[in-house]
Formats: sequence, structure tokens, C-alpha cells
Amino acid sequence: MRNLRSLVGLTVALTLTCGHALAAVSAQEAARLQSELTPLGGERAGNAAGSIPAWSGGITQPPAGYRPGLHHVDPFAADQPLFTITKANLEQYKANLTPGQIALFNNYPDSYQMPVYPSRRSASAPQWVYDNTAKNAVSAKLVEGGNGFADAYGGIPFPIPQSGVEAVWNHIARYRGTFIVRRAAEAAVQRNGDYSLVVAQQEALFKFYRQGGSAAELGNVLFYFMNLTRSPARLAGGAALVHETLDQVQQPRQAWAYNAGQRRVRRAPSLAYDTPIASSDGLRTADDTDMYNGAPDRYDWKLLGKREVYIPYNSYKLSSGELTYKQLLTPNHLNPAFTRYELHRVWVVEGTLKASARHIYSKRTLFLDEDSWGAAEVDQYDGRGELWRVSLAYLKNYYELPTTWTSLDVFHDLQARRYDVMNLDNEEATSIDFAQPLPDNDYFSPSALRRRGTR
Repeated sequence: MRNLRSLVGLTVALTLTCGHALAAVSAQEAARLQSELTPLGGERAGNAAGSIPAWSGGITQPPAGYRPGLHHVDPFAADQPLFTITKANLEQYKANLTPGQIALFNNYPDSYQMPVYPSRRSASAPQWVYDNTAKNAVSAKLVEGGNGFADAYGGIPFPIPQSGVEAVWNHIARYRGTFIVRRAAEAAVQRNGDYSLVVAQQEALFKFYRQGGSAAELGNVLFYFMNLTRSPARLAGGAALVHETLDQVQQPRQAWAYNAGQRRVRRAPSLAYDTPIASSDGLRTADDTDMYNGAPDRYDWKLLGKREVYIPYNSYKLSSGELTYKQLLTPNHLNPAFTRYELHRVWVVEGTLKASARHIYSKRTLFLDEDSWGAAEVDQYDGRGELWRVSLAYLKNYYELPTTWTSLDVFHDLQARRYDVMNLDNEEATSIDFAQPLPDNDYFSPSALRRRGTR
């Protein structure tokens, strides 16, 4: 791959698997986070061609007209596309495309397009997250086998990664606020464009980012998550609860499900790895959610380097309250008219299924935004080694915090020619809410799940 970037300052550790990954960096190396690197570990400088600008702090405050809890105002609404990539001119831009993107053009040559806009390095985070990240750089270490990490809290654990599994943990443990509440829909879109919506209220408490806390207080819990289904009627009242553990080999993820018809809470030990998710019509697995989540132990992870890639970024149009689902959810893929792609540097991480493990994906390739550590795309391969599914996170800055996270997650099945969309809230009166008072841990208990899941 001719534009695979060499990683300055790293050694052959780049190709080491999680079982041999290195730990914290020296204080001298960590000082780079205050100079040539951003506070989260990206490169401050732009690229040589000038098509990627230097990072200058990102968005530091909401634009005029924004009201917390409502749909985001687009700070770049006046931008116009520089060009649009289509199947007809694909060869001209292949050097900055991923295998998954090229496959989407080949699958849908008459309709799939990528409007490319000026690159805006809008990513940012609170100063306390930057401060914690600097501390983590010299203290964080992987637990045995890379199945978790220790001595890190409240920031990116490995901002100067030395192995693939460290980069994966950066994605899993990236900042997304502390307590979130949102009502959103999921839609599995069929070949002809038909879809049905599953609407739920989602609540998450990211214990790892509770200000004033510490690594010693985590108790091996990264976050709590509750999903309360509101519609359709046949599913309404059902609920799920997850206690996401840090080292899932030592202590597997704890999960419970509430069945409204039976009025019973049951343990859900299989809600992990490649378990198919019913609300997606089988189009995503449990560990596809959030692009990748859970224990990394079934794969050998390699850090392949950096590339300059056109990725979804500043995707404010997709979450506009003026957009209807019918306008957005077209056959085969999202309506390209509402998407925005920009040229950014991404870390490329490859996970190969261990010979001793089982999973429906034999390989996964993660493309991680260097400015936020969020996965912008994941390519998943089947047991024959053929590209099967392509997952895309349409990133934007939630400037009320601030943080960079997804507006929509889209999961394409190239073989079934269907796709699943998460986090739809265009037709909801409100958007994600980060301002609710922090609950205590009992709020996310199995007994609370039954009380809140009742029809």
C-alpha cells in the first residue's frame, strides 16, 4: 500500500501481537503530547500536500443557535464539496480509499457516492481528559495477554501506542462523556429500501470517565449500559443491561435481559463476541456495536501504521432534525446527498482470528481516526478470507462536551446487500443529552432493570 505511513519513533513492536505488547512510554516520549503530537496522540502538523490541515485545538465551544439536548447546529454548513467520488472516477482516488469503500462502489456502481469536503480537524476534548491522557502515557500497562489494562483513568490509555491491542483499547476506552441519555431508532434496510424501526431509550454511565474517580475505584468496570425498548408494540417494555468489565477474560461481561411478556429478568451470558443482535435483523454482531467492543482476546492484533483516507467526518447533516428517515434510508446505502467525507490520517489495526478461537469473522481491519481514536470504519472478513461486512461510523464533534463520536453507525452486508443503521434520531424531538445528573451505581442494577422495563 503505497501511502502506508511509517511510524516515527516506533520499532518492530508495531507488528507484535497483544501477547507481547509493550506498556507505558518514557516521560521524554510522553512530552511529545505537548509538542509535535496532539494531547490525544495525533500528529499536530498537516500533511505535505496541504490537504490535511494542522490541528489547532478543534471545536472549543458550540456554534451560535445550538441548544443543549436538541439536534446539533452544523458549524460547517457553508462548506461545499471539493469533488465527488463515484464508480466512474474511482481509480483516481483509490490510494486514499479502504478495501471496504472500494467494495461498496463495486457493489452499488450506479448509486454509491462519496462527496469529499475540505478537511476540518474539529476533534477536541476537555482539558481534564488531556491531562489524564498525559498521565496515562507514562503509567498505563496491559494486563497479561492484552485482555485489559491497568494504571490508567479518565483519558486515552495509550496515546503513543506500541502495539495493535493498545490501539484497540484506545478505541474502546475513548472519551464519550460521563452519563448519556438518548432516545434513538435502529433500522435494518432491505434490498428494496423497506425498513422497520426499533426505538429505544439508551442510557450509559462511563465509570472510567467519572471526574474525581480513580483507577483503583473502577472495580474492573468500564461502564454501565441500559437499553429500554419503546417500540414496536411487540417489543415494547423489553430491556437489556450490561456491566462492561475491563478484563473480560478474568471477569466476563455481565448482562441481563428483561422480557416484558414474562416479567422476568434473566442473565444473558451470550451477549458478546459474534452473537447476532435481533434488532439489526442479524446484520451486526454483539461486538460490532460501536464499531468494535468487548474482549480483544480472540484476535491477534497488529498495528500496521497510518494512512491518509477519506472517512466520514463532521457528519452533522445526517443528524439534522429537518431530515426524515425516508429521505435518508435509501436502498443499498444511506442517501449520499447527506454524507460528508474528509481526508484524515487513520491508524490501521488488523485483527486475525487466533487458531484456537472461533468467530464468524476471520479478520477485522480497524481504521481509527488519529484525532479521537474512534473507529471510522471496520472491514470484516468471512471464514474464506473474503470481505463480507463494512461498518462505517459517521463522526462529528459533540461540542457541548466536547468529544468526537458518531452521529450514525452503519453496518453493510456486502453479500446480503442489506444494511443496518443505529442511532437514528432525526424524527425524535430531542437528541442525545449529556447534562443529566449522574446516577449512582444502583441505577444500573438488575432490580432497576425490571422496574424500568415494565410495559
